[in-house]
Amino acid sequence: MLLQQIVNGITIGSTYALVAIGFTMVFGVLELTNFANGSLYMLGAYLSLMLYLATGNFWLSFGGSILLTGLAGFALERFALRRLRKQGAPKLSALITTLGMSMVMDNLIMICFGSESKSFPNKLDFGRFTVGGAVISYTQVIILTVACILMLILSVVVYKTKLGKAMRSTAQNMEAAKLMGINTNQIIAMTFVIAGILACISGTLVGMYYQTIDVTMGSMIGMKIFASAILGGVGVLPGAVIGGLCMGVLETLVAGFISSGYRDAIAFSVLIVVLLFRPTGLFGKKQINKV
Repeated sequence: MLLQQIVNGITIGSTYALVAIGFTMVFGVLELTNFANGSLYMLGAYLSLMLYLATGNFWLSFGGSILLTGLAGFALERFALRRLRKQGAPKLSALITTLGMSMVMDNLIMICFGSESKSFPNKLDFGRFTVGGAVISYTQVIILTVACILMLILSVVVYKTKLGKAMRSTAQNMEAAKLMGINTNQIIAMTFVIAGILACISGTLVGMYYQTIDVTMGSMIGMKIFASAILGGVGVLPGAVIGGLCMGVLETLVAGFISSGYRDAIAFSVLIVVLLFRPTGLFGKKQINKV
């Protein structure tokens, strides 16, 4: 029973980690809490399903939804947040803007697709096998493998490429990055596109895993990735991965051994505990502001 819950937790936690990576990348570059990330997660899942129903080709639909969700992330940055930066608006204005855009996307999805839950096809259902008494589906194996590959690719991009160096330079000092010839607007836009793509992939994988999607999935994932990022250390890429995995395991253990009614409350509990005892998270470092 314990092993089974841990396996389930690692599977769902890997999808949390994917979305948390996008969240923490945006925060790292702009020091902005992107509340629209959960809505992009839900948008990606709905687009995958609707395009599949329209075309009949799931993998083509999946690729199309990744493209459209990445474009939605770009539009959020280009037409809303960039204008605020040009006008020198305070960061609180940008935060409220992402919250407003999240509400707009949530309600547009509800208007276009309805409020009822929708059945989602599992194209990764290739059977099951048993390890140490735990039943593991190939869907879980594929989800975890895809998540690990994407995490590895993003780590290489951020820490080993010129694009990643430009992202880290922009995060450290935007004005100095501009003086060094870095197009900071382009880097920020790319970060939002990556966050949208990761949210879409994660939302679609979760839709296949549970074989259902609904209009509330974005709001709850938003709080869970927020808690995951804080647990690992906001702005720290490995921390987002560890935080997401820990959140998934804790959630399934609570659901399996206490009550499924408390599984969503664990995110709030973790958030409170971390903020009380280690505000910087597991891998975060205390920043010293020099005057």
